[in-house]
Amino acid sequence: MTPNPVSRRQALGGGLCLCCSPGLIRGAYARAPALTTTEVAPGIHIRRGAHEEGTARNENAIANIGFIIGREAVAVTESGGSLKDGQRLRARIRELTSRPIRVVVMSHVHPDHIFGAGAFLPDEPAFVGHANLSRALAERGEFYQRRLEELLGPGNAGPIVQPTMLVHDEAHIDLGGRVLQLKAHGIGHTNCDLSLLDRQTQTLFPADLLFVGRVPSLDGSVKGWLQELAGLRALGVQRAVPGHGPASVRFLSAALPLEQYLEVLLTETRQAIARGIEIDAAADTVARSQRDQWTLFDAYHGHNVIQAFKELEWE
Repeated sequence: MTPNPVSRRQALGGGLCLCCSPGLIRGAYARAPALTTTEVAPGIHIRRGAHEEGTARNENAIANIGFIIGREAVAVTESGGSLKDGQRLRARIRELTSRPIRVVVMSHVHPDHIFGAGAFLPDEPAFVGHANLSRALAERGEFYQRRLEELLGPGNAGPIVQPTMLVHDEAHIDLGGRVLQLKAHGIGHTNCDLSLLDRQTQTLFPADLLFVGRVPSLDGSVKGWLQELAGLRALGVQRAVPGHGPASVRFLSAALPLEQYLEVLLTETRQAIARGIEIDAAADTVARSQRDQWTLFDAYHGHNVIQAFKELEWE
């Protein structure tokens, strides 16, 4: 969601709500239009999200979403940005396999990644999230849902689905001869980032710890994000599915522009603080050299500076 410039120092707030029964979801699901995916590795199917703001036209289908087919079951790697986005993904899975959908990964709290989860309630999967995700949803879920319904119309955002399986450090899920490794990260993009590694193909799903082309959105710690990227580099994987960007990239090279952006943001924010520049002025001056490198820079960069400023001003 685009930050509100009037309250840029304020954290987002809200409360958890319960809505949308599986019966209602099934009825809407039958009317969902088709979705196209690309098989980026054997059994891994990805829908590339649009490099756009969420709108009624694109139904908030702006993140990369997809699924992994194992010998016995299916795991959803990202469920989508609205109920309809999730319904289309579920329909695409059913076009390719009748194997049960046993896992839905909820990579972090942002709405473009989790509001499709309601489409999978009829499957009764494990909804897997970071140990901090339940609290993040309690704080923000209702706010995000209300904003999405203002955008998409009443009932079109999707329900707030709580994780049923929490990852505190690492966890492993076997889809039948196909093991997925889940990692709970420290504060980086958010305070509830969860990544996934498909061991069979050595394909990494860093979610929004990796942005490619679209400007990153900082909702956690700039220092922590750089640290988590270093940890992902140490895995030595070649293929990755970013949260935003192409359906598949070479991780080491794709992460370089993001690391450069975060390093410049870190360095120049520290310099602005040292010079006594006020936070709003810093948002208009820090890291402007990066503007031509990223789509949607003007929509998110100012918020990133403010988030970094709040983190660094008392270090």
